[in-house]
Amino acid sequence: MYLALLVFFLQCSELYTQERVFTFNTVEIKVQPSVKVKNGAPMSIVCRADISKSTNFQLKHNFTIFKDGKLVFMTVSNKGDAQYEIPMARSSDTGEYECTVEAGGKTKSSNSLHVWVTGMTKPILTAEKKEVLEGEVVKLRCELPEEVPPLYFLFRKIKMNSTPKEKLVFEPYRNFSVVEFSVEEGDNILQFDCFGRRNVKLEFESSEYSNKTLVTVREPFIKPTLNAKPSSNITEGDRIQFECSTVVARMHDIEIILQKNRTILNSIVYKYVHEYSVRDEKLLKYSAVATLEDSGEYLCKVEQGRASKTTKLNVVVSELFPKPILAASMSKLDENKELTLSCSISGFRKANFSILRKNSNGDIWLKNSRNLTMRVNVNDTGSYICKAEVKGIVKESRPVRINVYAPVSKPTLSVVSGLPEVVLGKPLRLICRSVMGTPPITFTFYKGNNEVKKVVINDTYATFLDENIRPNDKRGYKCDARNNHSSGMKTSNILNVTVIVPIRNASLGSIPYGEVEDGSETAFLCSVKEGSWPIHFRIFRKTDRDVLLFEKSENADRVVWRKEAMSREDMGTYYCMASNRANVDVKSHPITISVILAAWQKGIIAAFVLISIAGAAALALWWFLCKKKKAKGPSMEMSGSALATNLTSEKLTRQHNDGDYYTGSSYIEDSENHMKSTDESNDSVENRHSRIQGHPDAT
Repeated sequence: MYLALLVFFLQCSELYTQERVFTFNTVEIKVQPSVKVKNGAPMSIVCRADISKSTNFQLKHNFTIFKDGKLVFMTVSNKGDAQYEIPMARSSDTGEYECTVEAGGKTKSSNSLHVWVTGMTKPILTAEKKEVLEGEVVKLRCELPEEVPPLYFLFRKIKMNSTPKEKLVFEPYRNFSVVEFSVEEGDNILQFDCFGRRNVKLEFESSEYSNKTLVTVREPFIKPTLNAKPSSNITEGDRIQFECSTVVARMHDIEIILQKNRTILNSIVYKYVHEYSVRDEKLLKYSAVATLEDSGEYLCKVEQGRASKTTKLNVVVSELFPKPILAASMSKLDENKELTLSCSISGFRKANFSILRKNSNGDIWLKNSRNLTMRVNVNDTGSYICKAEVKGIVKESRPVRINVYAPVSKPTLSVVSGLPEVVLGKPLRLICRSVMGTPPITFTFYKGNNEVKKVVINDTYATFLDENIRPNDKRGYKCDARNNHSSGMKTSNILNVTVIVPIRNASLGSIPYGEVEDGSETAFLCSVKEGSWPIHFRIFRKTDRDVLLFEKSENADRVVWRKEAMSREDMGTYYCMASNRANVDVKSHPITISVILAAWQKGIIAAFVLISIAGAAALALWWFLCKKKKAKGPSMEMSGSALATNLTSEKLTRQHNDGDYYTGSSYIEDSENHMKSTDESNDSVENRHSRIQGHPDAT
């Protein structure tokens, strides 16, 4: 019975489970009224789930709405949709929305939907101060209270009849920004405003401008005044005095500066502190004796912190007398000649003159006069000036250059490398030097009678590079030197240069060639196809190292070395090397020398071999004869009957055993194998004798 109840309950549970089957078809997200909503307007995010069920049963739905991946709304409902209400949409509500629905253990999400809240809230601008002094700064704060970063802020400084100055600030983490604007000279009443900007899907969206903020600017001091006394138009030699003054409202680190052409002439700093109501006048003075160089624009500047104001004054100084002129009797002259210098002022004679020579360490005074005559030497070369003084005004003439020349000495021409020679194929560098003579000197080089180079140089030597060297070049070189001295040109001696032809194609030969008899003489010939003499020859034999056998320098293109007695130790590979003053070693191809036996050595060896053979033959013959003699002794002692019996027995035996025994006749029949036949005969006799003794009939 219990088993039946269990089966019944299981079937009921299965039927109940089959009745509550459902599936998600789609999950959708929508925005009302549209995906683009104006800032401040209401907005609704609607999430709807489309579900298919096996029967009509209640199903709880868990709705979750995300914005940019962050949870913003969650609710549980028996309905198939849910709504997220935003009463006033702000730009911070812009983003990607997505909803997820969970029911009965199943979950499904919608596609993402981009919502754009257009427009931004109006920014709020505040200023730290409403009144500032010139040189101070205005600190501003611009805020977008309902916006979220990242944001851009643009600040503007506006003043009458000028283009606004702007500052752009990026704020990645704040919805406000703070900047400072400096207050400059001439700023009076300033206006400031700002606006915000953000980036939405690669598009910039800007807010409206903020409220305008007014800032009043006060002067810490008035614009300075600059005066010149007695006048701004004066004459050289008169004293001029400048006065620069200003009135300050707040005296604190006030600095007054007088300058001309970026050069500060005088300055003063006031560090006293007064109240704002106190107005005090401050003055800077500067005086000097006027010169022509004092003409120009002067500037008086007053500074306090960042505040600065300037006033300009143009001063004209009239000329008292023109600059003196220095004249020379000659600008280029020989040493020991006379030079006259004269100083004068056009249309003006009453002045104190002096003549000087310029020097890097200070001008050298020569004479207090308008004229100077002197006999010059080379050391007097230089620049000369004269000075004129009237009423304390000193003027200087333009410098006059005087060049004193010593004559050039006879030049010497030589090869830079030292020896008067050059290797064919390499350039030849010559140097022409004149020990005496004042530069600039003109050097001219000649090859033969042809001019090859001309150069003017501020030195006592010049060089020439000849790259066209030929093997049979016999032309000599010379050079000449001249300067501005009246003595004229000097010419060097002729320099003959030897052209060294490098070694080419060294070769080694021998007589005899290849095979040489032991003890015989061998001649080695080392020669070159081309090369300047003397030539240094060396002959080597190659072993485990190169052994130098012979060396010699010859004024010829070949050398012979005679090796008197060659031995087997002299076998091997030979080569030669040749070099000359071109310092290039040229190596020949190697040759191989074999040392063989001489004819007499071969004869001795042959004679020794023949003697050895003859001795061996004689020894063999002696042995044979001795053995034969021993074999004949027992045979002669036998009786005649016994011999006859043996012969009869031998015949019988040969008849019985065909060919087993040999007669003594073989000694005569084979004379070429005499020794062998004798041995065989002896053996036959002995065998025969033994056989006869052992035969039954022998008794």
